[in-house]
Amino acid sequence: MTRRTNPPTGLRGLPRPPLSLVPDRPDDSPAVLPARTPRGRKSGDTERGAPSGREPAAVQSVAPNAALRAELHERTADLQRLKAEYDNYRKRVHRDRRAVGEIAVANVLERLLPVLDAVAEAAEQGELTGGFRRVAEALEAELAALGLESVGTSGAPFDPNLHEAVTYTPADDDAGGPAAVPAPERAVCGEVIRPGYRVGDRLLRPAQVAVRDEPDSGSPHSG
Repeated sequence: MTRRTNPPTGLRGLPRPPLSLVPDRPDDSPAVLPARTPRGRKSGDTERGAPSGREPAAVQSVAPNAALRAELHERTADLQRLKAEYDNYRKRVHRDRRAVGEIAVANVLERLLPVLDAVAEAAEQGELTGGFRRVAEALEAELAALGLESVGTSGAPFDPNLHEAVTYTPADDDAGGPAAVPAPERAVCGEVIRPGYRVGDRLLRPAQVAVRDEPDSGSPHSG
């Protein structure tokens, strides 16, 4: 229930401003207003810096953490393993590039072998004179600089991995006749019919040779 107050007449009969309606309070005690909250902060927020019931980070324990040390060790091992894998990858790439280069050079040199055969045949027939001789010598020098090596020399031990036997002449036995069973351990290269060539460990062409047996050093027919 509210009570209305009539506006009294002020000076010179002018009415005063209307008064607000005030609710009746049995005890006529003053109204309690809520505390004003500072701007930018909600009423439920705690003040900054107030104790929260936990210890500050500065006073917490600084003992080494075993879990962190284990994780650091694991990450270090991972980095070392990755570094080793990268080193192996780099070496493998370098080796593969080198192998590709050697194969490319070998393919080019293999196509030039018929030219070398023609030069050698012309030299045997005495047709390699004058400017042609100088060109042939320059060609052989350049091919040797690229790693081309000749295979097959007279008197060298026969190697089936490097030589191709065109003919075989066995040594005489103790009775003076031809040996019934060839002796490959005494086989040597006789006449070189066509030289072979290689580049490093890669054989481009085996040498065609005439194989013969060296007489046994203990045989009376030797020497």
